Amino acid sequence: MMPREKLLQFGADSLSDYELLAIFLRTGTKGIHVLKLSQNLLDEFGSLYHLMSANKDEFCRKLGLGITKYTQLKAVIELSYRYLQVRVTQDSSLTSPNLTHHYLASRLADKDREIFLVIFLNNQNNVIYTEEMFVGTYNSVEVHPREIVRKALKCNAAALILAHNHPSGMAEPSEADRIMTKQIEQVCDLVDIRILDHFVIGKGEYVSFAERGWL
Repeated sequence: MMPREKLLQFGADSLSDYELLAIFLRTGTKGIHVLKLSQNLLDEFGSLYHLMSANKDEFCRKLGLGITKYTQLKAVIELSYRYLQVRVTQDSSLTSPNLTHHYLASRLADKDREIFLVIFLNNQNNVIYTEEMFVGTYNSVEVHPREIVRKALKCNAAALILAHNHPSGMAEPSEADRIMTKQIEQVCDLVDIRILDHFVIGKGEYVSFAERGWL
């Protein structure tokens, strides 16, 4: 069954990475079927993530790709980010860790510096505001818990979701990440603001403090 028919019958989540890529590419090249071309490209880049985050020169030099496909792909990525942004900010409540992860990954995974982001929520876990509060270097970011609390009080937030990226690609939290999270939690406790989760975003992976039982 071809990818388009499989998608229509079983849904997009039933497709493999190379089948999704084949739908995006639409056609193969001379002597290479689009499914084979898709698999070859994933093998060359190492993963769908690395293909989608490749720079223009790296992307366009591959057989079957080019500037048209590059601009189309960047448009798809931006559309996905805007869709997730609307879902996160307009859904009745932010209760899905998977949705939250995808939204945060779309914002942070490709950054070349550590960014510390905070999602501010009300009592019903509706998103009030999202802000990239602190910008650091390649391997660290200085976070000021009292600034987070000040912003939370200003927008009348009852709960927070914290997130930061690891540009190295490895999402495993450091001991410093855990200490910093505990410091934020202690300061927020003083004003009765809950920390729902802290996501560490890597390249194609993430760690949730709540899922680990650390919050």
